[in-house]
Amino acid sequence: MAGRAATSSAKWAREFLLRRNPLGAIRNSSSAAPGAASSTPKVPHFSKKGRILTGATIGLAIAGGAYVSTADEATFCGWLFSATKVVNPLFALLDAEFAHKLAVTAAARGWVPREKRPDPQILGLEVWGRKFSNPIGLAAGFDKNAEATEGLLGLGFGFVEVGSVTPVPQEGNPKPRIFRLREDGAIINRCGFNSEGIVVVAKRLGAQHGKRMLAETSGTSSSPGDEVKPGGKSGPGILGVNLGKNKTSEDAAADYVQGVHNLSQYADYLVINVSSPNTAGLRMLQGRKQLKDLVKKVQAARDEMQWGDDGPPPLLVKIAPDLSRGELEDIAAVALALHLDGLIISNTTVSRPDPVSNNPVATETGGLSGKPLFPLSTNMLREMYTLTRGKIPLIGCGGVSSGEDAYKKIRAGATLVQLYTGFAYGGPALIPKIKEELVSCLERDGFKSIQEAIGADHR
Repeated sequence: MAGRAATSSAKWAREFLLRRNPLGAIRNSSSAAPGAASSTPKVPHFSKKGRILTGATIGLAIAGGAYVSTADEATFCGWLFSATKVVNPLFALLDAEFAHKLAVTAAARGWVPREKRPDPQILGLEVWGRKFSNPIGLAAGFDKNAEATEGLLGLGFGFVEVGSVTPVPQEGNPKPRIFRLREDGAIINRCGFNSEGIVVVAKRLGAQHGKRMLAETSGTSSSPGDEVKPGGKSGPGILGVNLGKNKTSEDAAADYVQGVHNLSQYADYLVINVSSPNTAGLRMLQGRKQLKDLVKKVQAARDEMQWGDDGPPPLLVKIAPDLSRGELEDIAAVALALHLDGLIISNTTVSRPDPVSNNPVATETGGLSGKPLFPLSTNMLREMYTLTRGKIPLIGCGGVSSGEDAYKKIRAGATLVQLYTGFAYGGPALIPKIKEELVSCLERDGFKSIQEAIGADHR
């Protein structure tokens, strides 16, 4: 094992130093044909900050190769995750969007730790007939174009959601469009569904799906008689696909239907995103009549396709945290009447709750995510659990940065939990930390499983 790790570290360092397309995530969309992957851009000259980040990362890789010879796999895995605490703060020295692209590239190329330690059984659960090894997921918006699903799932997330994916490629809103509020643990973004489009994403997901099928048929993934492990169509871990509409589209339903037809065969679940604040008119689709008509059309498109024994992927709707009680009641009524498979609560907020309101960056237009969103989104989660009488699985999203935060979401009614901004600030080391803290919370209150804790505040 030591030889393999050392060889891997040396190969990684050599590849990084030679700069073999280290920024493969960045696309030259202006010269690419619609619906096609664009050519690899020229590698930009690294700034002083970039060289510091590169040197620190290479040093960790080489040190890891040396360290592994004296440690077992679990110990070494823990060391790798802890080591990212050194590198992650260096990302703060970079432009926010560039740092994001660099992080996606690192995950896509396998330059991130891979979780080898099994999740504690207390964290496992089954939702929609799919087995999750743990309830902690990565929200949509990080891997918009499905470039790094394998690497992200390998970090130890129970599930990863890619997108939002639009039918036609679009650049999104003008830059700069991502703003850090570091002292508040928050981010404001107004990206506006920047997407490489359905065709490119479908090709990537299709390739990943084919790779897994090949591995299964060749017997490299499992052997006869092996216990069925948690996972989905993308391999270990569950993959969600978040669907969006194009900015200039006049028929929102047609955009979502197109997403279903092209991407649902690769998804363990689908999400209709009608709540981003950065696409004009999108949130109007959350109205009772509009949402009912939209969900009916998308469900029909999904159900008319041919499905195997597993059936079609579950369909969820992601809603905003800025809704009134009456609007929440309307959404709950639609969800129950149409047997919607789930709701994600919530997207980013256009409000600026304290203490963010005192931050000069708060004047920037866009959706606020991170710690300040936690109370608002969790209260809405609690209300929706009551309105749906606990009959619909809810995914709690907004301000999660610790195991205690995740536990509070679960007690409020969340079956699963997502994070994004917390991961952006905390890096890979945050994932095992959250899971460890969540186990402690469950055991502290006498729960033997995640399932027992869901909605505990309502009992």
